Amino acid sequence: MKPAPKPTPETQPFWDGTAAGELRIQRCQTCARHYFYPRPSCPHCGGDQVEWVRASGRATLYSYVINHRPAPGFEDDAPYAIAVVELEEGVRMMSNIVGVPSTPENLPLDMELRVVFEQRGDVHVPLFEPAGGRG
Repeated sequence: MKPAPKPTPETQPFWDGTAAGELRIQRCQTCARHYFYPRPSCPHCGGDQVEWVRASGRATLYSYVINHRPAPGFEDDAPYAIAVVELEEGVRMMSNIVGVPSTPENLPLDMELRVVFEQRGDVHVPLFEPAGGRG
């Protein structure tokens, strides 16, 4: 069984969003910039007037590594891509790339992606697949 993240009071709105099929990130109401990972103040301007907003779910592949030695719970997925994706809103997050073989030929940088969700225990984890769909 794959490990599942444990929501905290600070991250609960993110996990509530994933359960609803939405990718939610924070936006500062002072400087209007988005950011991720969840925190109570803006990393850009220090403002504490922040809100949760729905992200588009569209991203591009920024960087990745292909893992051939799976972590516990991921044995059936190896090899798999551990990636940094850049959301359309300008923030980056770590995730996995699914729906395409994990080879360099299938993972060109700047590839267009879209979010999908995988249920793990009580949470839905955001993963990304090629924007053209599973192939």
